[in-house]
Amino acid sequence: MSERGDLLASIAHTVRDYRSGEVASPTPAHVDRWIGQFDAAVQLPMLRELDHVLNRTYFSLERVTSFLRGLIRTENLVGTDPCAFWRGVNFLDIQRGGNSQTEMLALFNELLQENCGLGVAQCGGAGSSVFVYLDDAIFTGNRVRRDLEAWIRDKAPNQATVHILSIALHSGGQYYANGYIDTSAVAAGKTIDVAWWRAIELEDRKAHSDTADVLRPTHIPEDPTVQAYVKAMRFRPTLRRPGSLGVNSLFENEAGRVLLEQEFLKAGARIRQQCPNLGVTQRPLGHITLDTLGFGSLIVTFRNCPNNAPLALWAGEPWYPLFPRTTNSQTAIKRLFADLTKGES
Repeated sequence: MSERGDLLASIAHTVRDYRSGEVASPTPAHVDRWIGQFDAAVQLPMLRELDHVLNRTYFSLERVTSFLRGLIRTENLVGTDPCAFWRGVNFLDIQRGGNSQTEMLALFNELLQENCGLGVAQCGGAGSSVFVYLDDAIFTGNRVRRDLEAWIRDKAPNQATVHILSIALHSGGQYYANGYIDTSAVAAGKTIDVAWWRAIELEDRKAHSDTADVLRPTHIPEDPTVQAYVKAMRFRPTLRRPGSLGVNSLFENEAGRVLLEQEFLKAGARIRQQCPNLGVTQRPLGHITLDTLGFGSLIVTFRNCPNNAPLALWAGEPWYPLFPRTTNSQTAIKRLFADLTKGES
């Protein structure tokens, strides 16, 4: 088999359980159709770098399960009696957008049954002041901030400890959310201690752009669509100085990293022109409220591809996505339909 064929097969194998049962299992032909949208000269080197990166940033069901199973018995979290700890925990199901928390709780429930013989519904109680907020990933921090702000204001006891558990955590999102959570607690006259637990922490803070683990281009390409997009931005884009593979060394080499940053930026700018239904916050390198080139995360889980990832990975119609994603509105419709069906039975 050719190098291209090997890389197509390797990428398809790495992401083989992506949205299993919801979309067709990824195949080499699927990856080939996606990469075929880029210029012929960059396709092979892009596949090389992406194959390397996804081996580090794609979280399969097996990898997520391994993390959660280990977390159940992490002594720094649970002490010397894990099952007693979990029996006293209240699991929060307060996410107002998407379905990630509910699905992660279902997976954690299975593992807790396996390890301690009890489910999340049997844990905690009115007398417990320890809470767990579980999600697959923290990106900008907006979701966890808003969920916990409302909970602190309306439902939290006067004193509580909240453990935030996620597969991937971005440093900027943690810092941002922490500030608002602390402010909300003070405003409510409550004492809320927060602890964060993750499988991987990724650097994305603006002040640390040179060592970021997210896509931060070193320069703006001489591409008319990108140039027009940058010209319309309110502020100058944040660029990084070349030379670092990031805190977690997600990239194979600087040349490969620069290639992904440049090609995803160019493709994202074109996609924004081609897909009129994209909102203004869907930047070329991924969703973020700030007027930037985009968030640039390369984290993808077996559940879904976040909109904080480059548009070139997930956007559709007419772009062909590598990771077709479920939107929060689609998830809300599914949950409403499921509730209505349950009510009719």
